[in-house]
Formats: sequence, C-alpha cells, structure tokens
Amino acid sequence: MPDPVVLIANGDLRLAANQKCWPAQEKVEAAVSEAIRAAGFEVRRGHPFDPAKGHGFIDSQKHGMEVFRHIPRTAPLVVVEAVWQYSHHVLHGLYSHRGPILTVANWSGEWPGLVGMLNLNGSLTKAGVKYDSLWSSDFEDAFFRDNLSRWLRGERVQYDLSHVHPLSSLHLPAEAAEAGRAIAGDLREQKAILGIFDEGCMGMYNAIIPDELLHATGVFKERLSQSALYAEMRRTSDEEARAVRAWLDAKGVQFRTGLNPETDLTDAQIIEQCKMYIAALRIAADFGCDAIGIQYQQGLKDICPASDLAEGLLNNVDRPPVRSRSGEELYPGNALPHFNEVDECAGLDALVTNRLWRRLGYAPETTLHDLRYGEDYNGEFVWVFEISGAAPPAHHTGGYAGTVSERQPPMYFHLGGGTLKGVAKPGEVVWSRIFIADGKLKADLGRARVRELPREETERRWAITTPQWPIMHAVTCGVSRDQMMARHKANHIQVAYAPSEEAANRALAAKAALFDELGLEVAICGSDHGLS
Repeated sequence: MPDPVVLIANGDLRLAANQKCWPAQEKVEAAVSEAIRAAGFEVRRGHPFDPAKGHGFIDSQKHGMEVFRHIPRTAPLVVVEAVWQYSHHVLHGLYSHRGPILTVANWSGEWPGLVGMLNLNGSLTKAGVKYDSLWSSDFEDAFFRDNLSRWLRGERVQYDLSHVHPLSSLHLPAEAAEAGRAIAGDLREQKAILGIFDEGCMGMYNAIIPDELLHATGVFKERLSQSALYAEMRRTSDEEARAVRAWLDAKGVQFRTGLNPETDLTDAQIIEQCKMYIAALRIAADFGCDAIGIQYQQGLKDICPASDLAEGLLNNVDRPPVRSRSGEELYPGNALPHFNEVDECAGLDALVTNRLWRRLGYAPETTLHDLRYGEDYNGEFVWVFEISGAAPPAHHTGGYAGTVSERQPPMYFHLGGGTLKGVAKPGEVVWSRIFIADGKLKADLGRARVRELPREETERRWAITTPQWPIMHAVTCGVSRDQMMARHKANHIQVAYAPSEEAANRALAAKAALFDELGLEVAICGSDHGLS
C-alpha cells in the first residue's frame, strides 16, 4: 500500500453522546494505530479533534463530506468504531472511495461500538460497497493482528462461514413448510401495511426497504409523521393515560421514580408515555396498520419522553386496553407489532412472525434486540442481546411482575421516560434477520437458547452495557461469536420464543418456507435446527 493508511471515526449526531464517549474512542484509535504501525505501515487521522466540540468524531453528513474531500480516493481507509454511529455521515464517501475499506470495532459493552459497526456493515452491504471488518477486545490477539496484516498487504480478510446453509441445500418438513407458505399466500393476497413514523432513523440506511422489494411480499408502507403522533398525544386525556398507568401498577410493574426530571423518571414522564401508547394505537387503527415503527431519535426526543414503554406494550398480547374515539377496543387480544427505530427489515420480520406464531399456536410476542456484546460463561459464549426498553413483558422472567421501569440515560434521552426492563426468561428462541444485499431481500435464520445466569452475573453485564434496558442471555446454536459477527448484516436481531426445542425447529422451518415463498433468499445458520 503506497499511501498512508487513513483512519476516520464516525460518531453520533448528539453532542452529549459524542463528548461522553470520546475517551473510549480515543483509546481504541490509539490501539488500532499502534497495530498498523507495528505491521510496518504509516497511519494518519483523516480529520482533527475539535476542541470547541470536545470530540474528534464525524458528527454529521455535512461534516463527513468535508472530511472526504481531503482523503485520497485510493488510500487504504480504516473506520474505527467504539461508539454508536450514524452511517449516513460517512456512507457517501465510502460509496465513491476506490481504496480498500476496513471497519473495526472494540469488543466492549461500554458504548455500542459493535452495534454501530454492524449497522455500518449492513449499510455498506446494501449499498454494494466492498469492505472488510475486524473486531477485538485488546487489538493484540492473533485473529485481529493476522487479518490486519493480510488486509494491509492488499488481501481480503478470511472468515469462517461454514455455519451458513442455503435453504436450497436443506429439506423442509412438509407440515411446517405448508404452514409457512399458507401465511405467505395470505399476505400476498390480502396485503398488509407497515406504519412508518418518519423513515430513516439515526442514519440506518440498512433498515430502509426499497418499496419495490417490499411490495413484492404483499406489504406496503403507510408513511406517517411523528408530528401527527405528538398531536394525537396532546388530544389524549390525562384520565385515559392514568388508566393505562393504573393497569400497569396492578400488574406489578415497578416504576422507579424520583423528583428531578433531569435525572429521574417522574410520574409526569410516565403519563406522557402512556399517552403515546394510546395515540399510537389510534393512529395505527385509523390507517389500518398491521405493524408500526416509531423513530423517536431524532425529532420526538426534543419534545416528549422516550417511546420505549409504548413500544414494549404494543409488542405484548396482554396489554392495557385502548379504545377508539368512538369507544371500540383497538386490536383486542392481539399485539400490534412494533419495530424499534423504524427498522423496516425488523418490521417485516415482526409482522410475519406474529402471524406465523399465531397459526402454530405459539405465544406471538416478538421483538428486536441490539446484538450488543457477549462473553464466555461456564464454557459457553453467551451473548448480551439488549434493546432500549421495547421488549414485551411476556419475554421477561415473571412477566409484568418481573418488569421494572427506569429512566432512560440522559445522554441519549434528555426528556427522560421509562423503559420496560427485565431479564429474558430461559427457553428456546428462533432468531432471524432480514437484510438487503445484491439488490435483493435476504434472510438468515437460526436457533438460540436463552440462559438463566446468576443475578450477580446479569447485574455485571448490565453494568458494563446499559443497565436501564431489558437483557437477553442468548447462546446461538452452532454459531460462534466470530461467525455471527462476520455474517450478520445489521445492528438488530429478531427473536421469538417457542415452547420447546421441537417447536422451535418447526417454527424455524415454517418461517424459512414463508420467507422463501415471499421471494427472499434464505439461509439457515448454525445447528440444532432439525433440518438436513
């Protein structure tokens, strides 16, 4: 590589997040730069630290375009991520870059750098941009150093993808396949609507399904405005919101409240969140939505508390009743699937999962999680799947009674609002991810087992990630940490429980058949899926 390696750091749009996370980013950049120099190559930073802002991140698309105007098009480029990042800040420059691109993240739960890198990877994959990717806890392990040297020599990083099995190479049981194909047929015939409350959350280009790809599945978007959601909240009475709060109190949800709205969850914030829950159901019913996604970041974060409590309730079958303006109960006896951060790939997944699980007779609650972090525990690699409060209480040990609502971190949620925090119950789950590559919709599916870890281990994992958020301790069947990282093209992973291992195998086969019938390119990942 005749040119020096150029290192860039993409960040958040929110100043407070960039400032608070900068020390971790600076430490990781130093370790990556040292590794590049140790391999015999020169490295320089592609943009300076900004003393006025107090950080050295690319913090907007405008800023990113300014940075890329000064980066040689053929230079080897390393994108280092120790934090959550907005992919659109740099995607434009990576589109037109002609040199090799490497994305790197630190294996740490402190700030969601792994989540940010996976989002950027999914966005690059959708955009058709070639890249390689590496991750490490200390940047001294053989996997990182050997593959970094290979990349610096102009070679591609090699990954073990032996866990990925094209659906065409496997045989699906007839009964399960029939169930999946029946749901697909109904969907194409009857159609369905995804309610999109403002598209394109936090730069997640990978989370937007082009209309022509989505329409082929029988699903169509109703593009809604979050300003309409807020207006509907303003029309919702305090009395109705207090009834939702009272229902949750009676179910045993523990709201950990205080008096300072800057740092505490307050009763006023909870009432606003209950109004959002009511308003979301009413707007969804007005437009005939079969699933909805609220963006919240950005926009709503500046005018109302977090959307996560509403999102978790919507994903639960047993939830506070809400009536239309004329008095009719809305979506009675059903969840209204919600896809966090308007991740449309997760939205399509949640919609079909809800319908298929109901046909199979399984509890249909489903949610996405961030693929946040993980460590070995008792000889197994146990993932930390974690999301900002949108998990349904039915997934928690103890249900509502095992659910706690804590104030969202002020760094991201300055107007507060509570989560629906809990520990995912042990059991069998099917995981999946719809993504876009080569201009096509694709889907990976696999099995996982949710473990019950000792309380002190759960608390430790919460403490090194985000302690206010619901957590799932997951062991992916036949998929190692590095295999998952190499293959997964998104920051999110969809999960749904099955009542037994046999039921999970049946559900996975049926869901694979459903996706295949809808025209998606399907792969089964890992083992213990009962297919051959």
